[in-house]
Amino acid sequence: MSPIRQPKDDPHPPGQYRISVEGHLAQRWAGWFDGLRLTNESDGTTVLQGVVVDQAALHGLLQKVRDTGLPLVSVTRMDSDDDDTSTVDLPQTPPDQRATSPAAALSPDLRSPWSTP
Repeated sequence: MSPIRQPKDDPHPPGQYRISVEGHLAQRWAGWFDGLRLTNESDGTTVLQGVVVDQAALHGLLQKVRDTGLPLVSVTRMDSDDDDTSTVDLPQTPPDQRATSPAAALSPDLRSPWSTP
């Protein structure tokens, strides 16, 4: 695989991102999330982490998170040059006010984006 090349003046070069969602996902979902590393945390969240090539790819990943039906908790850009990070923490929606989807009715470990229940 060749390295990702970006113009020097690109305002949005590839970056390391950490996306947290409520609920746990099985490792087999990593392929659907463009190979990001999935880590199930003890607090009941899943962290998706890895390199995102550009803003369009980030938006695509966020759409996939939406499609799982799992609530988005936060999105953090990890800067490798220093310890600065940019985090967006999202307000938590009470369970009785969350939008439901057919995918949300299934356990995340049983769902597949390519099959129907």
